[in-house]
Amino acid sequence: MIVADTSAVVALLDRGARDHAAIRDAYQKRPGEWILPWAILPELDYIVAARLGTAVAAALRRDLAGGRFMIEWGSLADLRRAEELNATYRSLRLGLVDGVVMAVAERLHARAIATVDLRDFGAVSLDGQPQLWPRDL
Repeated sequence: MIVADTSAVVALLDRGARDHAAIRDAYQKRPGEWILPWAILPELDYIVAARLGTAVAAALRRDLAGGRFMIEWGSLADLRRAEELNATYRSLRLGLVDGVVMAVAERLHARAIATVDLRDFGAVSLDGQPQLWPRDL
């Protein structure tokens, strides 16, 4: 399974994004394996509306509500692990969203994290050592 970060979903939707083609190709090869952690949803909605417009944000919300993407609703353990990662990598200022994405990837033994945020995700050592897509494709 592939755990998606906000940045990857934005790149998937934004044809003008630098990593759009690579993310699109990765998604199209394994759409049923992509999982969106609950924590990215509000951030995703906000960024998509701000960058791509309210019509695209509304279409994304319809896709989410229609089950086009699998959502991982998580557990308290994910929040605890996210806080551990935030404490361990304090200088990165990971925050809740990135911490939860990483925690979910560890818990689910994900093969990859789809992200274009290499500053944070590339600096953190995670259990299972998931690949970072598209970097590691």
